[in-house]
Amino acid sequence: MTSKPRPFVSWLPFYTLLQKEIRRFLRVASQTLITPVITASLYLFIFGATLGERINVVEGFTYAQFVIPGLILMGIINNSFSNVASSLFMSRYLGNIVDLMVTPITPSQFILAYTLAAMIRGLAVGLIVWLISTLFAPLPWAHPFAALLMAALASFLFAQFGIIAAIYANNFDALAMYTNFIILPLIYLGGVFYPISILPPVWAGLSHLNPLFYLIDGFRHALLGTGDLPFLLSFFVGSGLATILFLWAALLIGKSYRLRN
Repeated sequence: MTSKPRPFVSWLPFYTLLQKEIRRFLRVASQTLITPVITASLYLFIFGATLGERINVVEGFTYAQFVIPGLILMGIINNSFSNVASSLFMSRYLGNIVDLMVTPITPSQFILAYTLAAMIRGLAVGLIVWLISTLFAPLPWAHPFAALLMAALASFLFAQFGIIAAIYANNFDALAMYTNFIILPLIYLGGVFYPISILPPVWAGLSHLNPLFYLIDGFRHALLGTGDLPFLLSFFVGSGLATILFLWAALLIGKSYRLRN
């Protein structure tokens, strides 16, 4: 009679893949961590040092305090997506994904390893951006647990999107299209730099079709204590979208769709 595999042994491929993904982005930290922080710092300087005290879009808060939550979440989203998308696509492009597929790793472990590595990078960038933002304006952290929950949810969601994009992309241009023509427009039109409530009714209504509006507004609501929508609505919309993308990614990985060729 064969004995059951020990838990550590059965999860060894997961630990190995997770360690490999973390080491991969740490090895080029100047690109994966420092560069996005510099970009966010420039936004902070523009909207914090120059416009922060001159514009007021939400009563009781400076413009810098309004913008900072969106900039933090923007760093989390961009880096969570790009960490998975670039790594998985390169594995497909170079053909070494086949070596990974023949290892005794389950689809759930595969997704979890890539997702956790992406979340570590995304949340690390978000943490650094927040630390730098304290030089420009303090945040009240009205609901700290809810803020951390929304940040983790956004990171998880875009890690799943990164997996899906890496699988469907045929070349580097197609992969860049997801960032340039989907993520960035949705971020900029999702209320990072302005509250949706000040828009004309038609544009405000269209903004509610933007899934990133719910993530940004929910995160800002948790930090400042005020937002355009109830926090629970933002959280449940984000959770629903994250669940859909996770099931989609799990279906693709489970069928090894476009991973072996």
